[in-house]
Amino acid sequence: MAPFNEADQPLIERERLVGELKCAVGNRHVLTGASAMRRFVRGFRYGGGDAVAVVRPGNLVEYWRVVQCCVARGAVIISQASNTGLTGGSTPFGHDYDRLVVVVNTMRIKGLHLLGGGRQVLAFPGTTLNELEMALEPLGREPHSVIGSSCLGASVVGGICNNSGGSLIKRGPAYTEMALYARVDEHGKLRLVNDLGIHIDGSPIEVLQRLERRGYASGNITWGGVASDKEYQRHVRDVEASTPARFNADRRRLHGVSGSAGKLAVFAVRLDTFEVEKAAKVYYVGTNSPADLTHIRRSALGTFDELPMAAEYIHRDAFDVAADYGKDTYILVKWLGTRCLPVLFAAKSKIDAIAERFSFLPSSLTDRVLQRGSRMLPKHLPRRLLYFRDKYEHHLMLKVSGSAVESMEALLCQMFPSTRGDFFLCTPEEGEAAFLHRFAVAGAAIRCNAMHREDASGIVALDIALPRNNKNWVETLPPETDAKLLKRLYYGHFFCQVFHQDYIVRPGYNSLTVEHELLELVAARGAKYPAEHNFGHLYAAPEEVVSHYRSLDPCNCFNPGVGQTSRRLRWKGK
Repeated sequence: MAPFNEADQPLIERERLVGELKCAVGNRHVLTGASAMRRFVRGFRYGGGDAVAVVRPGNLVEYWRVVQCCVARGAVIISQASNTGLTGGSTPFGHDYDRLVVVVNTMRIKGLHLLGGGRQVLAFPGTTLNELEMALEPLGREPHSVIGSSCLGASVVGGICNNSGGSLIKRGPAYTEMALYARVDEHGKLRLVNDLGIHIDGSPIEVLQRLERRGYASGNITWGGVASDKEYQRHVRDVEASTPARFNADRRRLHGVSGSAGKLAVFAVRLDTFEVEKAAKVYYVGTNSPADLTHIRRSALGTFDELPMAAEYIHRDAFDVAADYGKDTYILVKWLGTRCLPVLFAAKSKIDAIAERFSFLPSSLTDRVLQRGSRMLPKHLPRRLLYFRDKYEHHLMLKVSGSAVESMEALLCQMFPSTRGDFFLCTPEEGEAAFLHRFAVAGAAIRCNAMHREDASGIVALDIALPRNNKNWVETLPPETDAKLLKRLYYGHFFCQVFHQDYIVRPGYNSLTVEHELLELVAARGAKYPAEHNFGHLYAAPEEVVSHYRSLDPCNCFNPGVGQTSRRLRWKGK
């Protein structure tokens, strides 16, 4: 036998860890090859890095055992669900971690329990928003978010961990104080914390087993805990406040798993559900005056007895990009529904991974094929939407429940038609098309950048929250900054003053440098960022958020480096 060589120690540790992980979940669900791991270690839009393995536990106990293995071996744990985030926060970032890195993908851990006849739900890590929506539909109820990231298969738990915003004005950011999770304390000991409001005795494994098979009685469930942001309607109505309605650094919504950004291993969350609003109508507003939309927002928030359900903004340039580069997404969702997209995105990633092995194939192969195919499809947008696109620069989609129709129509009829703008009441088909088109924009921006890699140097994607008292929401860039950009795309959740701003950078300019320049301009407007996509590895977290992370994870075992923080054990240096 060859003598022991100290240089072999990292390899030995790696092999031991991988072997233990395979014992926990089975060989099939531990991925170690670069191609197999590709879609799990690369961000949907941003970031990526190295991992020793990707592990896919199939139940809560396997998830616990995986975390146990990693903690015992001193490995970094990066938990992820659908990996649909836009700031790289659910993947490794770079290649300079001080420990082995394990990505734990939780999408096999499906399941949800309806509580109290469906007025609340208990969701496990792999449950998607779309699956929850389908489970609640027969009960006439719906989850916090009903379209948007749900189209991409985003998970319920991921939304809570990232304080995701969503488009529905009355519901605010995804939030709960009721969850079951594991953390590593300051002594390096792994602990299970039960804040679900469901009493279950036993060891961690016994608790997880009983929870998963619903081995608890209704008498074990306590009511009265906080399972949504019930204060948001009052909060967003304060149109004179100098702070944004919602943003990721808002201390009032950092609690336990909410806003934890992967600094805990989350096994279940308990959430409120919401009654489906009846007889909803959609109004489509077009104008060449931003002041018109400001007046609508301030009037509705300040004077209406009932808030609109949604108010989505899209600029003409974003409308055009979505019409061209988001056409296939729009048609797929319209024809097949949102449940098909996660499977299609996974297949797309696998094909791209194979294509990357062959230098003669173009980059972003699937995007190019899909784009070419989409241009062969017939026109997909209703005629009146296209007519308003030609006439007006700014577009606002207003969805209101039947009881709020009278107030909204009175306001709109008072303002329009005018020399500046107009509105119309959508047919059901037009209303569906308008909102689906709006939610195709984010993916369309990525596609647009992919199709112009030779003509551009990258994409900068910001999500910002402007103060509630802001009236000048249209961005005006200095000429020297504007000269560095090929395209500027603006869209967002208008009544919440949360805007997504995508910029495609001209060749010859560094996209990271341009991003810093844009962020300085955003900060000068009093905006907070990020607004709803969390910090990931794209944004630097402010001190109050870093303190929250450190309190959750004092040893820095989970998702180190998120928010551009230290990646080192016990937060030692950068």
